[in-house]
Amino acid sequence: MYETYYGLSAKPFRLRPDPNFFFGSKGHKRAMAYLEYGLSQGEGFIVITGEVGAGKTTLVRNLFKQLESEQIVAAHVVNTHLNSEDTLRTVVAAFGLPYEDASKTALLTRLEQFLRSCDQQGKRALLVVDEAQNLTPRAVEELRMLSNFQTDDKSLLQTFLLGQPEFRGTLHSASMAQLRQRVIATYHLGPMDAGETRAYIEHRLSTVGWKGDPSFTQGAYDAIHEYTGGIPRKVNTLCDRLLLNGYLEELHAFSEEQVADVIRDIEQEYVVPGKDAAEAAPTLQVAALEPHELAALQAAPEPTVMDERMVRLEKSIVSVLAILKKIVGTNPNSNIPHDHHE
Repeated sequence: MYETYYGLSAKPFRLRPDPNFFFGSKGHKRAMAYLEYGLSQGEGFIVITGEVGAGKTTLVRNLFKQLESEQIVAAHVVNTHLNSEDTLRTVVAAFGLPYEDASKTALLTRLEQFLRSCDQQGKRALLVVDEAQNLTPRAVEELRMLSNFQTDDKSLLQTFLLGQPEFRGTLHSASMAQLRQRVIATYHLGPMDAGETRAYIEHRLSTVGWKGDPSFTQGAYDAIHEYTGGIPRKVNTLCDRLLLNGYLEELHAFSEEQVADVIRDIEQEYVVPGKDAAEAAPTLQVAALEPHELAALQAAPEPTVMDERMVRLEKSIVSVLAILKKIVGTNPNSNIPHDHHE
């Protein structure tokens, strides 16, 4: 929608991971270095953790993009709400092998034959497990057991574990001692700082042909970083809404004021509407409040505070009625039907 308005070839802030938009912040470059180091070792486990939306999956897809397919056979497991048997079945399926109606012994035999076949062809097998924090200890142990597949001089399978910060707790639990012995590197992917957040935004825009329209003030960049905490996915969500709002309002420059307006809209969308008309008034009232006002209302609903809120609510209702009157007045053929549903 807004791409044409701003002369962009595609949407710059899609939520889905896309290696074409990979941005090498300091943290992402270091994480990539660890993944590449792990590949060079050809064995063991590499563990990468990070907050939700920090860019772990994009990191992996960027790695896949760089891999030489002639030398590495990679499988990516995303659904990790699994028990131990499901884990093995999922890994077998991820490598493109038959997995239905097979016993655990048959699955292990099938996977081992595949890994040995890869080795005989001069290829290495790489397993990437995303959302590792969802794995049960038994499922993690199942993955560790798969690392036992090896020839006389090398491992047949290497595994990357990507997860949210809580996975580090799982990794350091007493039951994970054997797995820790096979981890050759770990790295925590943190958020971007303010300068990196600005560079990230400009990088994604430039990737789709941005020529400076729309422009951003430094205050706008600072407001975006403050609200998102430098988490890439949050930056994408906010900036996508910001450009959409700019298109609707015919804006070609964004300051902290426009960013604040969009943030306010996003936050109000999470206010739960009332179940009936009697609850509608307090819902509208709360939705119109600033965050600090809402906190004050919840902490100390004194009569003077409530009076101020009622005044604002009345003003909101008057504004809505004025808009309705304007619509009706400008269209003499319009009418407002009662108790009618199309």
